[in-house]
Amino acid sequence: MFYDIIKRALDIFSSIILIIIFLPVIILSIIAIKLDSRGPFFADTPKRVGRYGKLFRMYKFRSMVQNAHSMLTNSPENSRLYEEYKKSGYKLRNDPRITKVGRTIRKYSLDEIPQFINVLKGEMSLVGPRAYYADELRDQQKKYPYTKEAVKIVLSAKPGITGIWQVSGRSEINFDKRIQLDANYASKRSVFFDLYIILKTPLAMLSGKGAM
Repeated sequence: MFYDIIKRALDIFSSIILIIIFLPVIILSIIAIKLDSRGPFFADTPKRVGRYGKLFRMYKFRSMVQNAHSMLTNSPENSRLYEEYKKSGYKLRNDPRITKVGRTIRKYSLDEIPQFINVLKGEMSLVGPRAYYADELRDQQKKYPYTKEAVKIVLSAKPGITGIWQVSGRSEINFDKRIQLDANYASKRSVFFDLYIILKTPLAMLSGKGAM
């Protein structure tokens, strides 16, 4: 498909250029993360669901304490917090696991920069649907059973670093509305649609609107 060839070429070229541009931010982020808290600078999180349901490891700068996901899902003392996490669309508005540096890099989406590695590997694209956790998709489809067809459409596209839901409110959008936005993107995706989303992304990043 012509669109896929053009999109892949743009992904590779843009990722290389953006990694070079963001290199000072990357270095400063790594130093800040290591000075702020114990643990690696990459987040240790479960794999995400990619195109056609294939699982992959998403690279993100660590914005939480070490072993944050395991702490939430496997610690009995966090069972109430875990239930809140699932009920609120797999987001916590006041997440106690977020570090001081993590709060800043999440607000301005700096934790997403390492995903350019995923783009170069062909696992992600610059623009696409959200990369969901497997258990998130399973549980949210139980909560919103009418979204199953939309999920199938979403998984026909590579997940993206940015997407239509990120520039339309980001984490403030519930799963059912978010998955429908992603499905609409996957159904109508084009080079011009991608460029429109890319042009809107810097404003969403700088405003920090909806970031969690």
